[in-house]
Amino acid sequence: MCRSIKTLRPPALPEEATQEEIRAAALQFVRKVSGFRAPAAHNQEVFDHAVDVIAQATAELLDGLEVRGQKASA
Repeated sequence: MCRSIKTLRPPALPEEATQEEIRAAALQFVRKVSGFRAPAAHNQEVFDHAVDVIAQATAELLDGLEVRGQKASA
């Protein structure tokens, strides 16, 4: 998909992912899917909303994952 998006769960990332890392991954995903590095002014609101929703879903996913029998966020 997008080589700029890094894996945010252990063991690829030994510590817990920060909100900044989660948001950066969400931004890269939205850029890739939309085909825009930066949206036009009339698309900014929907672009930003998509980044927010994907960042939230990513945080929920990481919080719920179990890695080697333990919760990733533990």
